[in-house]
Amino acid sequence: MSPQLTLQTPLQLPPGEIPSYLEQLWSNDQPKNAGANTFCLLVWQPAWIEQELVRIGKIKGPIVGTQNQELIKASQEVVLEENLPISTPPFDSTVISSLSNRNDAQPIEDQRGQHIDAAISALQPRRLITLAPTIKTHNLEALVAAYCPLPEEGSGNSACGDVVVLRGDVNSLHTGLDILTDLLPEDLPSWLWWNGSLDERPEILNQLSSATQRLIIDSAIGDPIHCLDLLQEKIKEGQAINDLNWLRLRNWRESLAMVFDPPTRRDSLEKVVKLDIDIQGKNPVQGLLLAAWLADRLGWQIKSSNSGDLGNIDAIFHRSDGGSVNFSLVPLPVGKPSIHPGEVIGIRMICKPDKSPQKATCVILGAESGECMRLEAGGMASMELVEEVVPTQIDSVEKDVARLLASSRGTTSPLLAAAAPVAAKLLNSAKTSNRKSS
Repeated sequence: MSPQLTLQTPLQLPPGEIPSYLEQLWSNDQPKNAGANTFCLLVWQPAWIEQELVRIGKIKGPIVGTQNQELIKASQEVVLEENLPISTPPFDSTVISSLSNRNDAQPIEDQRGQHIDAAISALQPRRLITLAPTIKTHNLEALVAAYCPLPEEGSGNSACGDVVVLRGDVNSLHTGLDILTDLLPEDLPSWLWWNGSLDERPEILNQLSSATQRLIIDSAIGDPIHCLDLLQEKIKEGQAINDLNWLRLRNWRESLAMVFDPPTRRDSLEKVVKLDIDIQGKNPVQGLLLAAWLADRLGWQIKSSNSGDLGNIDAIFHRSDGGSVNFSLVPLPVGKPSIHPGEVIGIRMICKPDKSPQKATCVILGAESGECMRLEAGGMASMELVEEVVPTQIDSVEKDVARLLASSRGTTSPLLAAAAPVAAKLLNSAKTSNRKSS
């Protein structure tokens, strides 16, 4: 399904008048409907790459803030036009920077906040508040409209809500955030979806996240150390945090668990000696989270960690029985990378029982058969080889967010809470070791 528009043209109002307008809207215009009793979603929606592509005429407007195929294709073309490395993710900051010097080709029509993705709309949100920072100087303006999600055929009536858009340059948005206190009902759960890099505007992120109960981020976007440190910080503070980068690991975690589910293989987990993880590009966060999840579940402790010049990370874990596990995270350049930097594309795990070396097992999971073949190289003939292709989940970021919202998780996943500190320690230790050696 395509994104849905608000059912009326949003009304532009002075920001300070919005709370009273919304109160009148539901008490007077809709006396029998006080709005959906669901949740409120606050979205930081910069859409920097889309703004630039529309500005230079590379794609047609209006700006809507969704990651559609036209936007992805245009970004990939820019990578080639600007002679950037072919492994550059389409929404990378270097792509945005390369466009900023091009001249305007057409006026920008901005409809962020007015297009509601069908996956989110189906959940019938009570209120959607979009913060839409602009690439050009722009005074703060506020738009508001009533909104009724379109029900599925035969599903009956839908509960209505409203949308609020605060648009302006970053400075004007920052100075106008106090209005949010009156826009987030205390009796409904509120989510903040930071739909941008975790490196940008930390002062706004901190101000917004302190005013909401549940936070949605993507640790694939931003400086890896900063992303993992932020994840750790929010977990320590007890704030409910959901990471889309962690969510995308679900198929890998489930596939690996299923491999070792048969009773004949369960003992092998206690004798892992080698773990290799391949990722797309150089962002190591998702691969480290996967390794950290395994380490936590199997009781491994980090002994040492270091990083190489090519972005690889090597570490040694101590198992609970005193044995060692050698871990390698290998970044691989790919010609058409995912929109999510650093996605896992392959895992190899070697298990060798001390007393029965003839029962050694090599487990290989790959995003495609070619990756499985790459990981097969190197002395696998003497082992039982277990090989599977893990189905790649190709969902839009909006669908990922909708999946989180539908789960109504009011707390951080215990598995993520346990894995994040281990992943952060792996990365920080590797970087520290690399600085000392140089």
